[in-house]
Amino acid sequence: MTAQGSRKRSYSGHARRGRPQGRNYTDTVRIRLDIAYDGSHFRGWATQPGLRTVQGTLEGGLARILGGQPRLVVAGRTDAGVHASGQVAHVDLDEDQQRRLGAGRSRGRQNSTDPKAGGADAPPSGLAEAQIGGVLPGVPAAPAVREAGREHGLVAAPAHNSSHSSADGPSARRVAGDGEQIEGVLRRAAVQPDLDPDLAAGAERLAARLRGVVGAYSDVTVTRSGLAPEGFDARFSAVWRRYSYRLADDESGYDPLERHRTTSVRGRLDERAMDAAARSLIGLHDFAAYCKPREEGTTIRTLLEYDWRRDADGVLVANVKADAFCHSMVRALVGACVAVGSGRLSVKDVADIRDGGERTNEFAVLAARGLTLTEVGYPDDELLGARAEQTRGKRTLG
Repeated sequence: MTAQGSRKRSYSGHARRGRPQGRNYTDTVRIRLDIAYDGSHFRGWATQPGLRTVQGTLEGGLARILGGQPRLVVAGRTDAGVHASGQVAHVDLDEDQQRRLGAGRSRGRQNSTDPKAGGADAPPSGLAEAQIGGVLPGVPAAPAVREAGREHGLVAAPAHNSSHSSADGPSARRVAGDGEQIEGVLRRAAVQPDLDPDLAAGAERLAARLRGVVGAYSDVTVTRSGLAPEGFDARFSAVWRRYSYRLADDESGYDPLERHRTTSVRGRLDERAMDAAARSLIGLHDFAAYCKPREEGTTIRTLLEYDWRRDADGVLVANVKADAFCHSMVRALVGACVAVGSGRLSVKDVADIRDGGERTNEFAVLAARGLTLTEVGYPDDELLGARAEQTRGKRTLG
C-alpha cells in the first residue's frame, strides 16, 4: 500500500483533465480520509477474520462504492475499545476505481446539456448561477480561483437576476452543505490547471458517500476526503499523533452519559502530582518499560507533550503527544501517573521505571475506553515524501 517505485508515485492526485469518454487515468490515485469512531464495539482498527473492526467496516463500504478490494493504510492502529476523533488513512485507487469515483459526479447529467436538468454543462449539484459571488459559503472570491472554477465547469458565470442572488434564498440554503467540497476543488484547480474535475470532485464527495453506506447513526464516520498531495502517506508521513485520556475520580463523580469514553477510578487523585510525573517523561527515550514488546520493533519514541488537567466538570484529562506510540504505550503512561496520583508511586518513580527499560507490575495499564486519538500532524506538502522515507528507518538513541 505504500509508495513503491515510479508506478506508485502517480498517486498524488494530479489527475488530468479530459472528456468522460476516453479519459486517461493514472495507474493509481491516492485518497486521504479523515475518520472518527466510537471504538466501544470494534475489535480495534485492523481487519481480523470474523470480527468487526474499523478497517473492515470502511473497506467494505469502499468496496460497495468503488468495487475491487480497497485497502486502507492508517496513521495509528488503535486497539479494541479505543476511540478516534482525528484518525487519518489513505487508500490507493486503480484505474477502474478511479472511473467509478469520477462517475459519481457525472452520473445523471452526462446525457443532458440543460443546466437546470443537471446535464453535462451544468455545475455540480446544488450550485446554481446565482450562488457564486459571495453567496456560496466558503468559496473563495479570488479571481484566479473563480476563473479556474469556470474553466473546469465548476463555477457558472455570475447571474444578474437579483431574485437568485439572495443570501438567504432557497438556492443558497440548498448549496450550504456543498460549500466545503466545492471550495476544496476550486483551490486545487487554481494551482493544478490540468486537474481532472470529475475525479477531484468525486474524491471530495467520497466521505459523504461512505457516510451514506455506513448509516446515519453509525459508530464510525468519514468526516472529510480528498485527493492526497504528492508524497503523502497516512502512516509514514505523520510527524506526530495526539491522544487524550479521560478519567473520572471521586471529585468529578460518575456520568453515565460519558461512560463509553471515560474510565472511572475510586478515590480522589492528585492531579498536580500526576501532571508533574507526566512532564518528567517528556523527551527522546526508550519507552520499553511502557510498551508491549513486538518482535523487530523499536520502542524509542519522542514524547513531545504529556500533561494532566481537570476540565469544567472535574474530569481528569490527559494530553499525550509523540512522534509515534508503541503498543499500549499511552495507557501504560496513564496507569503510571494514576499510581502517582493515588500515592502508590512517587513523581520520581515514573522516570526511574522508564530508564530501567523493563516492564513492571508497579502500576496497571488502564482500560481502553478512556482513550481517544484526537489529531495527527503532517509536515508541509513538499516535505511529505522525505518524512515518509525518514520514518521508515529504524530509530536509535545514538
